[in-house]
Formats: sequence, C-alpha cells, structure tokens
Amino acid sequence: MFKKLLFLLLPTATFSQSTAVYDINVTTIWNSFEHTSVPAGAHWSDLIGATHNTANEFLELGQLATIGIKDVAERGINTEFTNEINTAIVNNRANQLLQDGFAPFAGNNSQAGFTNVTVDETFPLITLVAMVAPSPDWFISVNSLSLRSSNPLLNNGWKDTFTMDVFVYDAGTDSGTDYNSGNQITTPFEPISMASGFPVNGNRMATVTFTYISSTLNTPDFGNVENAKLYPNPTSSGLFSITNVKNLKTITIYDSLGKRINTIDVSLKTDYSIDISSIQNGIYL
Repeated sequence: MFKKLLFLLLPTATFSQSTAVYDINVTTIWNSFEHTSVPAGAHWSDLIGATHNTANEFLELGQLATIGIKDVAERGINTEFTNEINTAIVNNRANQLLQDGFAPFAGNNSQAGFTNVTVDETFPLITLVAMVAPSPDWFISVNSLSLRSSNPLLNNGWKDTFTMDVFVYDAGTDSGTDYNSGNQITTPFEPISMASGFPVNGNRMATVTFTYISSTLNTPDFGNVENAKLYPNPTSSGLFSITNVKNLKTITIYDSLGKRINTIDVSLKTDYSIDISSIQNGIYL
C-alpha cells in the first residue's frame, strides 16, 4: 500500500475550507412541576458564549469554574467572561463572541439567540452560558458542542437542523441550596457539577435549536505554483519533496473531501521535504 499525494499544478492553486451558517435559538423552561417553584423575579442573564476549537475551553464538569463563569453564575455579570473569550480569540482558540438578552425577561419561555452565525471548520465548537436568576451560583450551559457532522457528505460536513435539551450546572462557588438562598461562599471552591438535586431536580431548564441555513467550501488563494514539482508521487514511504517554489510558509494537506488533515510550518526551511508517514493510506491534496 502507498500514500498517494496529488498536487494541483495550476497557475493559482486553491484549497477547500468549509464554513456553515446557523440560526441559534435558546428557549427557557422554568415551572413549579419540574423545578419545585418559580421564585418572584425569576429571569436570566444575557446568553453569552463563543465559537472555538478546543474542548472545555471555558468550563468543564469536574473542574473549578473560572472567574468569568463564577461571575455569570453568581451575579449574571459577563465582564470577566467576555475578557476570557477575547483572550481565547487573541490566542487563536476562539474566533467570535456571541451575546444576546432574553426576552421576555421573565423565567419561563424566554428566548435568546443569534441569526446567520457563520461557523468555521477551524472553530467548530460552541459554548453558551446564562445565569439562572435568582440562584446561588447556577447556570444553564451548552458546552463545547461540535457542529460538525459525522457524515462528511452531509451539508459539506455540517450537522443538519437539530434541537437538544439544556441543563443546569452548579458553579461550585456558593453553597446556597434554594433559589433565594443568601450568599454563602464555598470554601474552598468545588468543581462544576450538574444541579441534580433540589430544587432543579436534574430536569432540563431550556432547549436550544440550531437551524442549518447553508454551507460552503471556500477556496482562498495560496499562491502561484505553476512550476512546482512534487516527488515521488505517489509515495510509498510517506516522504516527499517540493521544489521550484519560493517564500513558502505553510504546506496544508487535505483529503479528497476537502477536510484539512495537517498544516506544516515550513517558513524557516529552504528544502521542502515533508513526512506524512503518520497519516492513513489514501489520496490527498
């Protein structure tokens, strides 16, 4: 068996990178049957989150809450969480911040969401949070949900329209046991956990619907390579070389469906010898 790599010797070669557009809607559920009671003044803080590429970037079950998550869960204040998202964006771990207020402000059947959200294959995960208010430190969350489909032929590899339940989590920073419990700082802080006991009873407290709108395979320019040569092609060892190109910064390898397999930094090289022996046998671009 060999690894066969195809190289497009065109005046301007292109590669495929998939994006998708979704409408996102969160609808809250808060009633005395499922959640013991609906306290006076029940409401939600702004729905806030981001699209990102690293699982559990902003929160993780069984781990301590960040200051940003603590502030959202206890006070419904998003300032520090916004800073955490912006830091992730600067460090190329996230690419957009999302925020919207719930309407109506009341506890049950409130809605918040976003229209025409473009999700990039490089940042296919989404995290959303909002405070359950009033509460000691409880919040609803969608954490690190991937919008990529397991079927690469479906919507260019993106999930079709779907709805899922959203549950309540305890930030582990306040020891109150009811919606209107007074401030009781947890010392030391405890890991984030599902709110499975009284009064939420482990029941869902919202639903989120991702409505698939469209998807594309983008083809940005990566330079003139009409004189480039790649050899050996095919390669049985997984090693190949590229010649007759200058000022090359990266080499990106895609499978035949346009999925990016690897990007190799060659900015400091003059001899473009590449090792792809670790990837599976097949045809690559």
